[in-house]
Amino acid sequence: MNISVVIPLLNEQESITELHDWIAKVMQSNRFSYEIIFIDDGSTDDSWATIMTLSQKNESVKGIRFLKNFGKSQALHAGFAKAEGDVIITMDADLQDNPEEIPELYNMIVIDKFDLVSGWKKKRYDSVLSKNLPSKLFNWAARRTSGVTLNDFNCGLKAYSNNVVKNIDVNGEMHRYIPVLAKNAGFTKIGEKVVLHQARKYGETKFGMDRFINGFLDLITIWFLSRFGKRPMHLFGALGVFMFAIGFVFAMYLGIDKLILNQTGRLITERPQFYIALTTMILGSQFFVAGFLGELILRSKRNSSRYLIKQELNF
Repeated sequence: MNISVVIPLLNEQESITELHDWIAKVMQSNRFSYEIIFIDDGSTDDSWATIMTLSQKNESVKGIRFLKNFGKSQALHAGFAKAEGDVIITMDADLQDNPEEIPELYNMIVIDKFDLVSGWKKKRYDSVLSKNLPSKLFNWAARRTSGVTLNDFNCGLKAYSNNVVKNIDVNGEMHRYIPVLAKNAGFTKIGEKVVLHQARKYGETKFGMDRFINGFLDLITIWFLSRFGKRPMHLFGALGVFMFAIGFVFAMYLGIDKLILNQTGRLITERPQFYIALTTMILGSQFFVAGFLGELILRSKRNSSRYLIKQELNF
């Protein structure tokens, strides 16, 4: 199979049929063998009924229905697990991503041998204050932190080789950072393509300003995991040594001063250096404990289900 199109969605019943017809037209005109995997992330409208109708008309349409809303990352994870195509294309269901970009994205993976190609919505039709400016700030921070030089981490239109999606773990809210996850896994040939961005045709966006706050927090998380995810003691142990050393130096100073240099001076407990020594040594010990706990958790963790599937179609 040439292409798997993975489409997570939430309450997008108005656009699903039009998007399907558009994708099918592109696939047929380019003679691609394909599948379209819709992941219904707990929609409360008739999105699933629409997907069921399309699957009866087109056997290439497949569906996964979550029991409730688990989030876009979990939806992508489920779609990636089922995808069979040599190239996996992800796109949003709101018609803001243009299926006409698929053939060139496919060629960049197959012919140019990219591991991953991310879309870049260079010209956007979103609100400048609520989306464009925060997005530019977010992308700047992501580039500086991750070392992946993409202009648009948030673009839902991306292409992957099958090997990439089968070897990365998308969880939590990490869908924004799939290129970073891929890089950390060893897939370093990451490209970017300017894609056409279209104004939303139906409904309203499901994301508010809080996604940028969460995005920055997730950025800190992925930075930590990429640097210390497999060796937490390297971070917490270093902090523990540093803090404990500060406390030990102050304690030695107080001991020598009281026992040898100034025996008749103030009580040690009346001096601020005593509390600095006490606090830093306790903090150093706690950092050590955090590092040990991190190592124990890392070695004993088990994979657990992050979402529940209610129904599947055509698998």
